[in-house]
Amino acid sequence: MLHIAPELCFIDRFEQLRHLDYLTADIESPLAKIKMDIHDIPFPENTFDVIFCNHVLEHVENDKKAMQEMLRVLKPGGWAILQIPLFHPLKEHTIEDPELKDPKKRAELFGQDDHLRMYGKDYPDRISAAGFDIVEENYLQDLSTESKRRYALPENEPIYRAIKS
Repeated sequence: MLHIAPELCFIDRFEQLRHLDYLTADIESPLAKIKMDIHDIPFPENTFDVIFCNHVLEHVENDKKAMQEMLRVLKPGGWAILQIPLFHPLKEHTIEDPELKDPKKRAELFGQDDHLRMYGKDYPDRISAAGFDIVEENYLQDLSTESKRRYALPENEPIYRAIKS
């Protein structure tokens, strides 16, 4: 499993799983085992069974290239969790402006000053366009209100599982 931009809350849990060969990677985080640019993943094709990429794609220069790189390094039948922040109400289409450099304007348009885009309802189509088959999972609908509150889970954020055919 390749965990891109690893979150501290997951690292120990994943590392304790004996059956999991777990690798963390990031362009700058000291938590990562390897330094890596998601636009140019330094592994051969068909290396990983799973990729976990949580709230990263809105920060990268070329999300399409990043998704294609993840697809390239996944084994056939492998899958990736490609979560992004969702700002409701969702816009019909993703908005992005690569020329926009003003942090205040970025925060206003994209929800945060270091975001390069705000994804819309077309996000699953963007994943598919990179070459993945996509399954939208709605695990949250099966959880109790108490569990959602306890784990600070959003009410309406689907999990996108991107599968390499």
